[in-house]
Amino acid sequence: MEHPPVVDPRHPLIERVRAICSALPECTEVGAWGRPTFRTGAKGKIFVHVSSSMDDPFSVVFTTDPDEHQALAQDPRFYAPPYYDKNHWLGIGLDGVDWDELAELIETSYRQVALKRQIRALDELRPDHAR
Repeated sequence: MEHPPVVDPRHPLIERVRAICSALPECTEVGAWGRPTFRTGAKGKIFVHVSSSMDDPFSVVFTTDPDEHQALAQDPRFYAPPYYDKNHWLGIGLDGVDWDELAELIETSYRQVALKRQIRALDELRPDHAR
């Protein structure tokens, strides 16, 4: 049984997240749990999940670089999302978000799950971000 939509996938904030994610090589969007998810890799691993709660109607959940996770988790803008591994995933509300920072966080999340060839393709698109 399909979940009913929890967020409007055409809301301007979601469209901005979609634009960031869609610019990444071989990104696919899949509706899951009534929300958009963005995936990549051979198994379609999620790297961004649009979320919502009573306190924050629009947020995104993403996987973090293990070396950066603890520092990000200390920042009050981020939260540990329920049902996700709290050692690897964080969420942030979209209201007032720094979109440049969010784009970097999304790219980092993508790099955690992407295939090597997808990361190479991304590095070719953005040589200044290559690791």
